[in-house]
Amino acid sequence: MKKIIYALILSLVVVSGLLFANLAIKNETSKKTNPKPLSAAERQAELKKWEATPEGMKYKQWEASPEGKKVFAAEAKIRRHISDSSNMEAVITSLSLPPGSRLGFGVMANINGEEYILMFSPEKSQLEQLQSLNVNDKIIIRSHAVSHAPKYSYPIVSGDYVERDGKVIFKRIPQKGGC
Repeated sequence: MKKIIYALILSLVVVSGLLFANLAIKNETSKKTNPKPLSAAERQAELKKWEATPEGMKYKQWEASPEGKKVFAAEAKIRRHISDSSNMEAVITSLSLPPGSRLGFGVMANINGEEYILMFSPEKSQLEQLQSLNVNDKIIIRSHAVSHAPKYSYPIVSGDYVERDGKVIFKRIPQKGGC
């Protein structure tokens, strides 16, 4: 009887030791995966390295091309509104995005005489109201970001808030657990 109890206690000690060792290994790997942020000099070096790649050279060529300059000029026109998150008047010009785009739900809009891709990240409950937009609808939008990509001939505006005829039809819901 004593041998059975000793055997059970010994097996319990061995299993507990293995579980504890496995937990310690997991904690060590999670600590290793959090890299420290790069310094300004390291970021600059990484940027220079990327610019030497074929993708980087292609981007630099697009940036210097007339099409790239047009996109950057259009971004500059609304930069103040973006940084202030103030209202911008827009007119919907198309309900579809350029062919081959992978931006999710969005429309084309004219803001201050320039064409922009107006991109949304709606919840399912908000999608119906956004789909009620029509060409030539006048809307008020707010955004926190404008971006660009060589693939598109237009700046990409991330829609945070859309109002039509004094009624809010879209308001971005902040992601949980993030900024």
